[in-house]
Amino acid sequence: MRRWLALLSAAAAAAIVFAGGLAAQEAPKSIKVGYVISMSGPQAAGAMLTTVPNYRLWVDEVNKAGGLMLKKYGKRIPIEVIEIDDRSNNEDMVRLVERLMSVDKVDIVLSPWGTGPNLQVAPTFAKYGYPLLMGTAATDAIPELAKRFDSAFWFLGRPTEGVQALVDMLSEMKKKGQIKDTVALFTVQHPFGSEFLTPAKPALAKAGFKIVYETTYPLGVSDLSAQIKAAKAANPDVMIAFSYPPDTFMLAEQAMANDFKPKVMFLSVGVAFPPFKGKFGEKVNGIFGLGAWDPTGPGVKEYVERHKAVNKGQEPDRWASSNTYAALQVLQQAIERVGEIDRAKITREMKTGTFKTILGDIKLEGNRLTKLWWVGQWQNGEYVGISPANMPGARAPIVGK
Repeated sequence: MRRWLALLSAAAAAAIVFAGGLAAQEAPKSIKVGYVISMSGPQAAGAMLTTVPNYRLWVDEVNKAGGLMLKKYGKRIPIEVIEIDDRSNNEDMVRLVERLMSVDKVDIVLSPWGTGPNLQVAPTFAKYGYPLLMGTAATDAIPELAKRFDSAFWFLGRPTEGVQALVDMLSEMKKKGQIKDTVALFTVQHPFGSEFLTPAKPALAKAGFKIVYETTYPLGVSDLSAQIKAAKAANPDVMIAFSYPPDTFMLAEQAMANDFKPKVMFLSVGVAFPPFKGKFGEKVNGIFGLGAWDPTGPGVKEYVERHKAVNKGQEPDRWASSNTYAALQVLQQAIERVGEIDRAKITREMKTGTFKTILGDIKLEGNRLTKLWWVGQWQNGEYVGISPANMPGARAPIVGK
């Protein structure tokens, strides 16, 4: 009997050792993270300033800590990255993303840059059950799309909300007698432009503003000086441009060259970029732009320094960079709470959890971030948040003369 018990104990011990060895063998050497994004072509200006640097920063920080902690294996697993340039071709981007999922079978796929690319690739993420973290996509269809694409998460908001924040600011200025009711309106022919233009015209009309000049122009246009001159001739107090880089830079440059100085100049994607200040220097002061952040917020200064250290001195933009980084923080915390790369469980955790991020504590509502900056302004060499005025750290706008 004693001999039988001894043999049984030895067998059990061997089984435990074998199981432990098997579990160790099952632990992956790396967690494969891939993304297809515009590192060249017209969309590269935004992607290489807002999105890719934050992806690289996050990977660097995770790997310096030893990797993502997966409690299933009781250890940290480093990230291995696959970076692919789609050359600003959205059709190629969708095809390459599907290859990452179906052929390469990477563990996590990060999103492209911009509203159009994100909307185009959302069905592919949904088809394969990958969480889609959109730090640079804005559309009024978010509530419907969130139901259709259950694993898509939106870290920018609805253009209608952004337009309302802008119109609220302008209405307050008009009420105070700082501006008149005349507006020049520029819109890029791109999904982004149409998403903002559609709610803008009725919102401006309802608030008592008159559009005295309006134009649309193609993405990638090389000259807008004729449109600037026509807008100047209409003598508006407000210029609104639903613009994309690089035309945001062009509009500012050609307005300055033609001495077009409306009391309020609001441009869109690109104003919050550090290169915008780098190009125009002190002349940026007073220019309004889409999106913002609170530069004095908790952890922002440290985030900027880490971003610069990893990205060869490049600073983050003052809007979607922090949202993109916050989305990655949410993803990491969800993965580590789940303890394994189970995308369905990760998605559920992102839907229901509360996460500590650079934007503060985040709990997504209907798969989206709801408390957002929409209007910023360059003041004394820093880009600050203006509207909604009830956001923490909001500053009063400075109106031109």
